[in-house]
Amino acid sequence: MQIVIVIGNPRQASRTRTVAEAVGAAVAAALEEGADTTVVELADVASRLWDPDDEGVGQLNAAVARADVVVVASPTYKATYTGLLKSFLDRYGSGGLAGVTAVPVMVGAAPIHALATEVHLRPLLVELGASVPSRGLYVLESQLPDLGAVVHDWATAAVPLIAAAARALSDS
Repeated sequence: MQIVIVIGNPRQASRTRTVAEAVGAAVAAALEEGADTTVVELADVASRLWDPDDEGVGQLNAAVARADVVVVASPTYKATYTGLLKSFLDRYGSGGLAGVTAVPVMVGAAPIHALATEVHLRPLLVELGASVPSRGLYVLESQLPDLGAVVHDWATAAVPLIAAAARALSDS
Protein backbone atom coordinates (compact mmCIF):
# COMPACT_ATOMS: atom_id res chain seq x y z
CA MET A 1 0.00 0.00 0.00
CA GLN A 2 1.16 3.51 -0.80
CA ILE A 3 0.39 6.46 1.49
CA VAL A 4 1.08 10.00 0.29
CA ILE A 5 0.94 12.90 2.72
CA VAL A 6 0.26 16.26 1.06
CA ILE A 7 1.19 19.28 3.16
CA GLY A 8 -0.58 22.48 2.11
CA ASN A 9 1.27 24.78 4.49
CA PRO A 10 3.35 27.49 2.78
CA ARG A 11 6.02 27.02 5.47
CA GLN A 12 8.28 23.99 5.45
CA ALA A 13 8.57 21.72 8.50
CA SER A 14 5.30 23.11 9.90
CA ARG A 15 3.02 21.97 12.68
CA THR A 16 0.66 20.91 9.90
CA ARG A 17 3.31 18.46 8.70
CA THR A 18 3.78 17.10 12.21
CA VAL A 19 0.05 16.41 12.51
CA ALA A 20 -0.21 14.91 9.01
CA GLU A 21 2.73 12.58 9.60
CA ALA A 22 1.14 11.38 12.86
CA VAL A 23 -2.08 10.64 10.97
CA GLY A 24 -0.13 8.88 8.20
CA ALA A 25 1.66 6.74 10.79
CA ALA A 26 -1.66 5.75 12.38
CA VAL A 27 -3.04 4.71 8.99
CA ALA A 28 0.15 2.83 8.07
CA ALA A 29 0.03 0.90 11.35
CA ALA A 30 -3.48 -0.31 10.51
CA LEU A 31 -2.49 -1.75 7.14
CA GLU A 32 -1.38 -5.28 7.92
CA GLU A 33 0.81 -5.54 4.83
CA GLY A 34 2.57 -2.33 5.78
CA ALA A 35 2.79 0.80 3.73
CA ASP A 36 5.31 2.99 2.00
CA THR A 37 4.85 6.64 2.90
CA THR A 38 5.86 9.66 0.84
CA VAL A 39 5.55 13.30 1.90
CA VAL A 40 4.72 16.00 -0.63
CA GLU A 41 5.68 19.36 0.88
CA LEU A 42 3.92 21.89 -1.34
CA ALA A 43 6.07 24.71 0.03
CA ASP A 44 8.96 23.12 -1.92
CA VAL A 45 7.17 23.60 -5.25
CA ALA A 46 5.01 26.64 -4.52
CA SER A 47 6.49 28.85 -7.22
CA ARG A 48 5.97 26.14 -9.84
CA LEU A 49 2.35 25.14 -9.14
CA TRP A 50 0.93 27.47 -11.78
CA ASP A 51 3.14 26.15 -14.59
CA PRO A 52 1.01 23.42 -16.22
CA ASP A 53 4.12 22.05 -17.96
CA ASP A 54 6.25 21.65 -14.82
CA GLU A 55 7.30 17.99 -14.87
CA GLY A 56 8.21 17.85 -11.17
CA VAL A 57 4.81 19.05 -10.05
CA GLY A 58 3.18 16.76 -12.60
CA GLN A 59 5.06 13.83 -11.06
CA LEU A 60 3.79 14.81 -7.62
CA ASN A 61 0.23 14.97 -8.95
CA ALA A 62 0.67 11.53 -10.52
CA ALA A 63 2.05 10.07 -7.27
CA VAL A 64 -0.97 11.35 -5.34
CA ALA A 65 -3.38 9.95 -7.94
CA ARG A 66 -1.67 6.52 -7.75
CA ALA A 67 -1.68 6.37 -3.95
CA ASP A 68 -3.91 4.05 -1.99
CA VAL A 69 -4.31 6.59 0.82
CA VAL A 70 -3.72 10.35 0.67
CA VAL A 71 -3.54 12.41 3.84
CA VAL A 72 -4.35 15.97 2.75
CA ALA A 73 -3.36 18.51 5.39
CA SER A 74 -3.66 22.27 5.65
CA PRO A 75 -3.52 24.92 8.29
CA THR A 76 -6.78 26.76 8.69
CA TYR A 77 -6.51 30.00 6.76
CA LYS A 78 -9.46 32.38 6.74
CA ALA A 79 -11.73 29.53 7.91
CA THR A 80 -10.68 27.11 5.17
CA TYR A 81 -7.65 25.41 3.57
CA THR A 82 -4.78 27.35 2.00
CA GLY A 83 -4.64 28.63 -1.56
CA LEU A 84 -1.43 26.64 -1.94
CA LEU A 85 -3.28 23.38 -1.37
CA LYS A 86 -6.17 24.48 -3.58
CA SER A 87 -3.75 25.34 -6.41
CA PHE A 88 -2.20 21.87 -6.23
CA LEU A 89 -5.57 20.12 -6.18
CA ASP A 90 -6.87 22.32 -9.01
CA ARG A 91 -4.42 20.53 -11.31
CA TYR A 92 -6.75 17.48 -11.21
CA GLY A 93 -9.84 17.23 -13.31
CA SER A 94 -13.14 16.05 -11.88
CA GLY A 95 -12.61 12.44 -10.84
CA GLY A 96 -8.81 12.85 -10.90
CA LEU A 97 -8.48 11.12 -7.53
CA ALA A 98 -10.87 8.25 -8.28
CA GLY A 99 -9.67 5.09 -6.57
CA VAL A 100 -7.86 7.01 -3.81
CA THR A 101 -8.90 6.96 -0.16
CA ALA A 102 -8.44 10.45 1.28
CA VAL A 103 -8.07 11.73 4.81
CA PRO A 104 -8.73 15.46 5.33
CA VAL A 105 -6.67 17.04 8.12
CA MET A 106 -6.57 20.64 9.30
CA VAL A 107 -4.80 22.50 12.07
CA GLY A 108 -6.16 25.73 13.52
CA ALA A 109 -6.02 28.17 16.37
CA ALA A 110 -9.71 28.44 17.17
CA PRO A 111 -12.40 25.83 17.79
CA ILE A 112 -14.85 28.00 15.85
CA HIS A 113 -13.27 26.63 12.64
CA ALA A 114 -13.39 22.96 13.64
CA LEU A 115 -15.94 22.14 10.94
CA ALA A 116 -13.68 23.46 8.16
CA THR A 117 -12.33 19.96 7.60
CA GLU A 118 -15.81 18.59 6.92
CA VAL A 119 -17.40 21.63 5.30
CA HIS A 120 -14.56 22.71 3.00
CA LEU A 121 -11.82 20.12 2.55
CA ARG A 122 -13.92 16.94 2.41
CA PRO A 123 -16.21 18.20 -0.40
CA LEU A 124 -13.19 19.21 -2.49
CA LEU A 125 -11.69 15.73 -2.17
CA VAL A 126 -15.02 14.08 -2.97
CA GLU A 127 -15.42 16.32 -6.04
CA LEU A 128 -12.07 15.02 -7.25
CA GLY A 129 -13.37 11.46 -6.92
CA ALA A 130 -11.62 10.42 -3.73
CA SER A 131 -13.33 8.19 -1.21
CA VAL A 132 -13.48 9.86 2.21
CA PRO A 133 -14.81 7.08 4.46
CA SER A 134 -14.31 8.71 7.86
CA ARG A 135 -14.56 12.10 9.42
CA GLY A 136 -11.51 14.27 9.01
CA LEU A 137 -9.29 15.45 11.82
CA TYR A 138 -9.16 19.04 13.05
CA VAL A 139 -6.40 19.70 15.56
CA LEU A 140 -6.27 22.85 17.63
CA GLU A 141 -2.86 24.40 18.11
CA SER A 142 -3.48 24.13 21.86
CA GLN A 143 -3.77 20.33 21.43
CA LEU A 144 -0.36 19.94 19.81
CA PRO A 145 1.42 19.07 23.08
CA ASP A 146 -0.99 16.11 23.36
CA LEU A 147 -0.92 15.22 19.66
CA GLY A 148 -0.40 11.50 20.25
CA ALA A 149 -3.56 11.25 22.35
CA VAL A 150 -5.55 13.44 19.94
CA VAL A 151 -4.59 11.31 16.93
CA HIS A 152 -5.16 8.10 18.89
CA ASP A 153 -8.67 9.16 19.90
CA TRP A 154 -9.53 10.10 16.30
CA ALA A 155 -7.85 7.00 14.86
CA THR A 156 -9.81 4.58 17.04
CA ALA A 157 -12.95 5.20 15.00
CA ALA A 158 -11.53 6.55 11.74
CA VAL A 159 -8.56 4.38 10.83
CA PRO A 160 -10.44 1.06 10.55
CA LEU A 161 -12.78 2.72 8.04
CA ILE A 162 -9.87 4.24 6.11
CA ALA A 163 -7.94 0.97 5.99
CA ALA A 164 -11.01 -1.01 4.88
CA ALA A 165 -11.78 1.49 2.11
CA ALA A 166 -8.18 1.51 0.91
CA ARG A 167 -8.09 -2.30 0.79
CA ALA A 168 -11.43 -2.48 -1.05
CA LEU A 169 -10.31 0.09 -3.65
CA SER A 170 -6.96 -1.62 -4.20
CA ASP A 171 -8.72 -4.98 -4.71
CA SER A 172 -11.06 -3.56 -7.34
